[in-house]
Amino acid sequence: MTSLEEMTEQADSGPSGYAAARLRLLQEKAQSGPPRRAALARLTDDWLNALFTTAAREAGVRGAALVAVGGYGRGELSPRSDLDLLLLHDGASGPAAIAALADRVWYPVWDLGLALDHSVRTPAEVRRTAGEDLKVQLGLLDARHVAGDLGLVGGVRTAILADWRNSALKRLPELDELCRERAERQGELQFLLEPDLKEARGGLRDATALRAIAASWLADAPREGLYEARRRLLDARDALHLTTGRATDRLALQEQDPVAAELGLLDADALLRQVYEAARTVSYASDVTWREVNRVLRSRAVRPRLRAMLGAKPAPDRSPLAEGVVEQDGEVVLARTARPERDLVLPLRAAAAAAQAGLPISLHAVRRLAAASKPLPVPWPAEARQELITLLGAGESTVPVWEALEAEGLISQFLPDWERVRCRPQRNPVHTWTVDRHLVETAVQASSLTRRVGRPDLLLICALLHDIGKGWPGDHSVAGEVIARDVASRIGFDREDMGVVATVVRHHLLLIDTATRRDLDDPATVSAVATRVGSLATLELLHALTEADALATGPAAWSSWRASLVDDLVARVAAVLAGDAVTEPEPAAPSAEQERLAVEALRTGGPVLALHAQAEAPQDDGEPEPVGVELLIALPDQPGVLPAAAGVLALHRLTVRAADLRAVELPAELGKDAGRKQTTEVLLLSWRVAAEYGSLPQAARLRADLVRALDGSLDIPSRLAEREAAYPRRRGVTAPPPRVTVAPTASQLATVIEVRAQDAPGLLHRIGRALEEARVRVRSAHVSTLGANAVDAFYVTNERGRPLPEKAAAELAGAVEAALR
Repeated sequence: MTSLEEMTEQADSGPSGYAAARLRLLQEKAQSGPPRRAALARLTDDWLNALFTTAAREAGVRGAALVAVGGYGRGELSPRSDLDLLLLHDGASGPAAIAALADRVWYPVWDLGLALDHSVRTPAEVRRTAGEDLKVQLGLLDARHVAGDLGLVGGVRTAILADWRNSALKRLPELDELCRERAERQGELQFLLEPDLKEARGGLRDATALRAIAASWLADAPREGLYEARRRLLDARDALHLTTGRATDRLALQEQDPVAAELGLLDADALLRQVYEAARTVSYASDVTWREVNRVLRSRAVRPRLRAMLGAKPAPDRSPLAEGVVEQDGEVVLARTARPERDLVLPLRAAAAAAQAGLPISLHAVRRLAAASKPLPVPWPAEARQELITLLGAGESTVPVWEALEAEGLISQFLPDWERVRCRPQRNPVHTWTVDRHLVETAVQASSLTRRVGRPDLLLICALLHDIGKGWPGDHSVAGEVIARDVASRIGFDREDMGVVATVVRHHLLLIDTATRRDLDDPATVSAVATRVGSLATLELLHALTEADALATGPAAWSSWRASLVDDLVARVAAVLAGDAVTEPEPAAPSAEQERLAVEALRTGGPVLALHAQAEAPQDDGEPEPVGVELLIALPDQPGVLPAAAGVLALHRLTVRAADLRAVELPAELGKDAGRKQTTEVLLLSWRVAAEYGSLPQAARLRADLVRALDGSLDIPSRLAEREAAYPRRRGVTAPPPRVTVAPTASQLATVIEVRAQDAPGLLHRIGRALEEARVRVRSAHVSTLGANAVDAFYVTNERGRPLPEKAAAELAGAVEAALR
């Protein structure tokens, strides 16, 4: 094998020697990747050095140098890369001599058929041109001496770097805009079937931009994995140049198998997955770095004014978002008291809070969570499941938060099956995204459809898992059914919910395939679908998932025609399944403690409260970690109980996860009305609550505020409004509007009002006030919070204890919905 030294000696003999040595170097299979690129750059350096030295002597020019810039300056020469060269001179030689020198250097390069990007300038011209043209300045940041006057090159390089740092406040926004415009034109490399390895977002141009940002000293990119990602993209480009024989950066479909073979990969899918992983690393590093750049730029713009006003550097504002999670300077960070090594749910809680607020998680916070957090127990605690659902239901802001978790390996830690679909390409041109991103995008689309289903939590989980089987051989729906059941079990759903998730994933293509390929007028068609679906609740989930899946696939996958066909099929199947209409369940008998509290409330004539904290197993230090609180309230039946109790909880920043309200009858002799009535009704309210952040309030304080709320001395609406004005809650998520409906066949004893809305502080209080103002009686209430979605049912009657007439029920639903907007 010919050594590099021998190749260099042959290159020194002239253009033909360089061409032969270059060809042998590119044909050496044993040397590829960074070593070959560096060797090619050195070989070219030596040839150009000899060429320039001879040319300068013959032209009689001193005070000149040959400078490599751009990719050649970085030593990243791919087989068909351009040679980016600057002929730098001090201006002492005449124009004719400089022109003669340039011709003696450029023409031999052209004679070999090499692409050449060249310029001839003095140091002053270099600095002036760089100041006028951002692309020129970026190329000069990697300027490297090849031949001639080393001092001249060193002076220009120092001046260019100083100019770049001095003008960074102005030039970096220009660079940011340049990167955004290029991304808009070229798309995301990590999702394209025929990506441009250089120009697409996440490609080599972005990696170079990160180097320029680092050179400005204003910010630096996260370095973990970035070098390896850049190397993989350059290796793919090298292989593309060698297999095509052309200077191209676009990885066309027909070139992918040969390029994969050149790189020693199994097939084109393995190649794309490797390229996508590299692009994802570069994209994430770019997001983090540009966020830091913009933070620094804002700080530089504001700080002088603040210093003048305050005379000192102000402390950063920190606004609480959730337990252990705060907002600081436009990012989500961990609270100073956060303990990720003990708080197992903290990563999901931080992610959910960030997505709901529409904020990014800081790089430091994600890395601390990844390094310190322990795996969740299996099955997950209820709070972890709730936070995952809240994260998935946040809409578009879910995506960057999910990407941040994935970049640090947290998603694969939570869901091990995710690794098989991560960065997996989809060859169907209808698909816009890779498999993993398509699943997240489907959840994004499903988040806008949560008002259409009774179980938004199951809809979001099914959206996330519906194509999880694509990481396995065979029918992905069949494989996905098994995986989805396992994941649902892991994250803590009960057996019935696991079955629903598995069924929906198994049949997620059933509605669209049947509606577009079968005769819907054939009763056998509708009957077959009804048999597979099994229930109205599952049909409801499948209907919403079908639309979300199609919308997340791409613009060609959904249309008004397809939607009308699916709607028609769903209506026909629902008619077959209508015999499964829900009826009001028999109320469970009160527990011994509930009965004791009810008796005490009847005896005292006022509210009685009990708080019970639930805890996991002790941690390493023996201290249990609270995961939820059960609050029981009993009090004699009276107007305004629901809005008063819900308002007090909101004032104390207690989030209602679930609630149940019902009336029980007790003998009157147990209470103050003994002798006047045979029985007296007592209201029992059972709540599952959690503190938004901070410690839980004492039961005595809750009771005192509840008494004041019931007698009118505590103005809850005003207090909530004051707090909202003083500490406005960030609403990063544009949630679907609330939906309030009447369930006509749900009960024969009461009118059932169903409320589906975005969970928010005071939501239940507003619902209770609307019902109170309508002068209806709440016989029972069943409240649940599924992620960020409230799904509530209120069994109401008129003052005589009868269901509301149809018109009155519709008006009540409209009034409640109006109160929530």
